[in-house]
Amino acid sequence: MTFHFHINRQNQRQEMEAKATSKTLIEVLQPSAKRLKPHPQPSISSFSKPSSHGTSDSPPPPPTVSDLTPVQLKRIEINKSLARSKRNLRICSERVSKARADGLGYVKLEELLVEETWLEALPDELQKPYAKNLCRFIENEVRGTAPIYPPPFLIFNALHSTPFDRVKAVIIGQDPYHGPGQAMGLSFSVPDGVKAPSSLVNIFKELQKDLGCSIPPHGNLERWAVQGVLLLNTILTVRNHQANSHAKKGWEPFTDAVIRTISQKKSGVVFLLWGNSAQEKMRLIDESKHHILKAAHPSGLSANRGFFGCRHFSKTNQILERMGVTPIDWQL
Repeated sequence: MTFHFHINRQNQRQEMEAKATSKTLIEVLQPSAKRLKPHPQPSISSFSKPSSHGTSDSPPPPPTVSDLTPVQLKRIEINKSLARSKRNLRICSERVSKARADGLGYVKLEELLVEETWLEALPDELQKPYAKNLCRFIENEVRGTAPIYPPPFLIFNALHSTPFDRVKAVIIGQDPYHGPGQAMGLSFSVPDGVKAPSSLVNIFKELQKDLGCSIPPHGNLERWAVQGVLLLNTILTVRNHQANSHAKKGWEPFTDAVIRTISQKKSGVVFLLWGNSAQEKMRLIDESKHHILKAAHPSGLSANRGFFGCRHFSKTNQILERMGVTPIDWQL
């Protein structure tokens, strides 16, 4: 009896090993749905639980959103927003390339705003008389001899990076940086590899004092934009080395319409108004529905007169958290 028992046990063990090997091959040939969590894959046995008959059932469903940590969920949202921003950028770039290939040399301004949520929030804004005049002006400037910044496909980058339905905060700038390669369509921001201007350096200094964020090796604020911080200049284009050269050409009514629309159609948005120019826009904002934070401009000339120590970054997050809104991760 002992000998037969030993043989039976051995046969059972061989059968179990054969089943395990067969199951492994099946899983290799027909892999289950990709895991959402980046932790190591569990063993085969953890995919199934014994049934009431002691055999293995089919694998349980993959983890749901509720299984993810807040950090993982936020990373997923940021990546989705980045992808959406890149899609908008690609569409604009393709339209500019096609226009050049067709010998036009420019794209109509209204064809460069492609983010659906803003087109819905600002219906026919670029068809109004002032906007038609602005479009003609920009077309003439693009065909001129002096370079225009930012490049056409980045003119509406602020709206393309921060869809209307995702706006949590607004940082208002003036006109774009007017040096080659600096402007990228986001207020105060410069592309990777470009030296941060003094205003941006001072913003990073205040951020470090306020929240302990390390000063980044670049000045690209795109990560703020895709989290819901609208980085809006009041003038969206500028001529090479000529600050305010596109002022009073039609951009101010357009960006006023953006601010007014946010005020009218949303609630609980935090407006960070740095300097007199930005604070003039208070007239467009319903303070009974929104939150306004005021400080001096972060430029080297005025940062010491009220920007340093304003703690606007932590205050913004405190306001958002009180409303149950996910705060901004300001660390770049």
